[in-house]
Amino acid sequence: MSVPEHLAALIRRARAADGAPPFSDQALVDLSFGRRRAIGDDSGTAILSEVEFELVVAPERRRRGVGTALTERVLAEISRPALAWAHGDSPGSRALAERFGFERVRMLLQLRAPVPPKRTAMAAEVRPFRPGADDAAWLELNALAFASHPEQGALTQTDLDARMAEPWFDPGSLLLLERDGAVVASCWLKVEDGIGEFYAVAVHPDAQGGGLGGALVDAGLTRLAELGIATASLYVEGDNERALGLYRSRDFTDHTVDVQWRLA
Repeated sequence: MSVPEHLAALIRRARAADGAPPFSDQALVDLSFGRRRAIGDDSGTAILSEVEFELVVAPERRRRGVGTALTERVLAEISRPALAWAHGDSPGSRALAERFGFERVRMLLQLRAPVPPKRTAMAAEVRPFRPGADDAAWLELNALAFASHPEQGALTQTDLDARMAEPWFDPGSLLLLERDGAVVASCWLKVEDGIGEFYAVAVHPDAQGGGLGGALVDAGLTRLAELGIATASLYVEGDNERALGLYRSRDFTDHTVDVQWRLA
């Protein structure tokens, strides 16, 4: 994803200070393709669409009114209701949201787990993704598996291409599970900064409840062990009890919380 260098530098400083990226991958993809825009400068920047935004304040400029001024500018330019993501749920982001009258509407939990050193053989049906050959099948699976998910389920070929162009993309870490020649489940891993993220685990609706999710998580952990990664992470909706049960059975525990705020 191509972002201006001053913004890339701001993101790096914020991530080093906070331990988490200030913007979602989708926000940066949309910015690269002109579907969102950025306002601000080196002291603070917001990425916004017509109704949603994310923002970051430079670590050295916090508690000086930069976030307040930037939020006022954003709210003057976008429609209501307005949605905002806070990555990390810091006291500063909570105070800023409450100052403007936002209410919490969604929680996204980041879980982490140690990667078991013991490797197990992957199921015979699991194979690596083939760029170009598997794009359409994976996009169809992703749309069906995440039909109710406002971000993940809306991924397009352009979005997939942008992610495949990223330095972290590895087709060997996008695992597909086939049954009768059809892709019915997938596990996409993103390895960055020594952490192996379960970027997306998808199971076709017709195949859910049959243990494929657990099989893919196990295959993902095996792949991370092969790569020498010691820590796994993933994001899951705070109210998705079924998925939480699966991940906690693999020793995932709470790490951070992302919050979506809404202003009517």
